[in-house]
Amino acid sequence: MLNKSLIFACCLLLLGSQAALAQLFETRAKQAFLVDAETGTVLFSKNPDQRIPPASLAKLMTMEVVFNALKSGRLSMSDAFYVSEHAWRTGGAVSGTSTMFAEIKSSVPLEALIQGVIVQSANDGCIIIAEGMAGSEENFAKLMTERARKIGLKDSLFVNSTGLPAEGQHVTMRDLVTLSLHLWKEYPELYKYYAQDAFSWNNILQRNRNPLLRMNIGAEGLKTGYTDASGYAIVGAVNRNGRRLFVAMSGLSSENERAEEARKILDWGVRSFEKIEIFQGGETIGRITVFGGDKADLAVQAKGPVAIFRPITNADRLRARIVYQGPVPAPVEEGVRVGTLKVWIGDTLSQETPLYAAESVGKGDLPDRALDAVGELLTGWLRKYRS
Repeated sequence: MLNKSLIFACCLLLLGSQAALAQLFETRAKQAFLVDAETGTVLFSKNPDQRIPPASLAKLMTMEVVFNALKSGRLSMSDAFYVSEHAWRTGGAVSGTSTMFAEIKSSVPLEALIQGVIVQSANDGCIIIAEGMAGSEENFAKLMTERARKIGLKDSLFVNSTGLPAEGQHVTMRDLVTLSLHLWKEYPELYKYYAQDAFSWNNILQRNRNPLLRMNIGAEGLKTGYTDASGYAIVGAVNRNGRRLFVAMSGLSSENERAEEARKILDWGVRSFEKIEIFQGGETIGRITVFGGDKADLAVQAKGPVAIFRPITNADRLRARIVYQGPVPAPVEEGVRVGTLKVWIGDTLSQETPLYAAESVGKGDLPDRALDAVGELLTGWLRKYRS
């Protein structure tokens, strides 16, 4: 009885018992985050939660707001948006920034604006949409941040629709990959625009600024950006050999370095990992401690199979742990979430899978509960004394 209250994390050393290890890949990027789309495996992580100015990467969030409005029926592709003087001066032909050359006081169909923003990185296109949807960029930026929180972006804040320099505006590599995965999953018919090679508006043809699209590596987009403060950045995706990967990188010194580092990490991600099923659906993953129950512990399992991509040449770098708040108080109903399976590749936390009670545990009789209480009291005092 006494030992079970000592267990607060049950370790499952799947393929090795080494502690935190060095990265399996090196990059010149100051921040980077690479994820396998099918399993959610984090293949590489370097300062993924460090805040940076978004630059044009903010336009991914601008498009999410638009895509969501299209999916819900609030907008249609044929809707026309007016080009205000503010949009023209701030992001249009006279601005000296990325533009689709929309004519002042003209009207532009939403489908053209979407292509202008995605393919040409058009600042005027972003502002035209923002004003048309929300009345002002400020109001639209609030929508962007609200949507960001709703879809799981925990540490990004938007002040405008373009990503042009603005105090307080920031994103992280983790959030950008989360956003890109969301765009792919939720809006497949609109996501395809990110792979579009070129777009012409006002008789001016511009090619997609994403260098990955011209590398013959199965690239699908998504966006590039640059600021003096954080250097060159990119969010990219590839679909190759049955694998789809998403990456976000920042802190690079030039356009050439950005293109090469992005290509290199995506090639590495496709070639250097193999998919394995570490637990079958319905298989017991481990047992966790119960307090005050008619059983000392209970089996836990995932909702379905647990698969992950592991490094081919460093298979022993994979390790896993069941993490839970415990001991879990009885009674416990079968199917209730009780913990998380966390899997590391080297020192990178690569996957988190919810775990559920595989069986029910009732309350124990009075002697059992009394002994559990004494055990928890003693070990709780030891934990406090040693802390």
